[in-house]
Amino acid sequence: MAQCTAVIDIGSNSMRMAVFQKTSRFAFHILHEVKSSVRLSESAYKNGGNLQHEPMERTSLAIGEFLSIARSFGARKILCVATSALRDAPNASVFLSRIKREHSLSIKIISGEKEAYLGGMACANLLPAMDEAITVDVGGGSSEFALLRNGKVEQLYSLNIGTVRIKELFFDNDDINGATAYIDNALKQLPDFGTTTLVGIGGTFRALTRALMKKEEYPLKKLHAYTSDANDFLRFTSQILGASPKKLRSLFIKPDRFDTIKPGTLILERIIRHTQSQKLLCSGVGVREGAFLSDLLRNNGDKFPAHYNPSVRYLLDTYGIHSDHALQCSHLSKRIFDLLHLHLEINPLYRHELSVAAKLLSIGVGIRYYAYQRHSHYLAMSALDYALSHSQIALISHLLLFKKGNSSSDLIPKNSYGSLLPDEATLDALSAILWLSHILLAGRVNASDITLEMDPHSGLLIVGGKSLYLAREQLKNIVLPPNFTLILKD
Repeated sequence: MAQCTAVIDIGSNSMRMAVFQKTSRFAFHILHEVKSSVRLSESAYKNGGNLQHEPMERTSLAIGEFLSIARSFGARKILCVATSALRDAPNASVFLSRIKREHSLSIKIISGEKEAYLGGMACANLLPAMDEAITVDVGGGSSEFALLRNGKVEQLYSLNIGTVRIKELFFDNDDINGATAYIDNALKQLPDFGTTTLVGIGGTFRALTRALMKKEEYPLKKLHAYTSDANDFLRFTSQILGASPKKLRSLFIKPDRFDTIKPGTLILERIIRHTQSQKLLCSGVGVREGAFLSDLLRNNGDKFPAHYNPSVRYLLDTYGIHSDHALQCSHLSKRIFDLLHLHLEINPLYRHELSVAAKLLSIGVGIRYYAYQRHSHYLAMSALDYALSHSQIALISHLLLFKKGNSSSDLIPKNSYGSLLPDEATLDALSAILWLSHILLAGRVNASDITLEMDPHSGLLIVGGKSLYLAREQLKNIVLPPNFTLILKD
């Protein structure tokens, strides 16, 4: 088994663990996740921040089982970080000593700025590239902020506004106006970040996003990188804040969130208005992923190499091990794209998605050769999680579908992800280029052995090579764009 690392994040409200497995130097996937609502800070804010006996007991029991799970996966390294609840607790040393004694686990209490950095760094590496954005991580005891600029993390802030803190200090006393004033006063410490894009991290933002996606019947079941308009989000938060428990259920809020969803929603609502955010992105990654990446990328400046995608590499490491055919397809498809995209009126930005689709063309063979295209499609749709938008994931995955004599637009499932795809002409042209590359390499030759000549006026592509017999036979299986013709010559 490849090296496994378990990361435990002890928050004020929940404790979570993720078990990461490396598949090559920088590629990884999550083997297991577990969460426990230990409520470590329960009643602490009413008692001078001191941790209480019952929450500490719950947390210790959960830690023991977390460690047992980590060992079952052969985790060679266990990283454990704690945030606001232990930062604030005058009696934190009592808890730390107990956990060290009972479980031989060392817990690292991180500062608010470090917490903001880990969440921001995870977003910078694992969300689609953004010029500028602020990350906001609303936790149980505090909220962390980081400015992302051109892939780098800048301007770190931590404010003592968290769901459990606001609940105990204000909501339990029905003092909503007091909560609003407290939050707004804390937000005055933030500068003008100069960006209107906000990335939401943490359980409250994810719970609201998940509910909003269900309400809107969004076609992909992926929280990470889901994008929403701030006005739409605020209209939804207004419904949440005014909802009864029965209404919360109808708004797709899970019962275990009922006591903290309103304080968390109020915090987010005030942050969005204060920062004047317009575009919201949901992050499925946060402190745990940041702690893992900080270890993984410690000798690489906390950044992946340029143009590196860990999800794509994981799929290739795991399923793309049978030949280099897909890599050859990627080289050839980009050459054909460069010759044809102006004639076929394809946005040059789609070259990236085409290249990724070509690399993943054969991953389904690792499941079963017959109907491997459907298996490739499923694997890509399921496991392409990082550094890609939902539209990119949908396009890459859909291009992997193929049926003889059908154009790509014929294969879009009804009531599915079609709204995320480009127009039909673009989709069909990209699919034709991808599968033409596959067919031209049917004899498993190198892409460099294929010659290409393009007549820009007629749209005629002349393909030359020594091993095109199988390609000539199989050309009838694909549908070429109507304004494009092809000649094969030996």
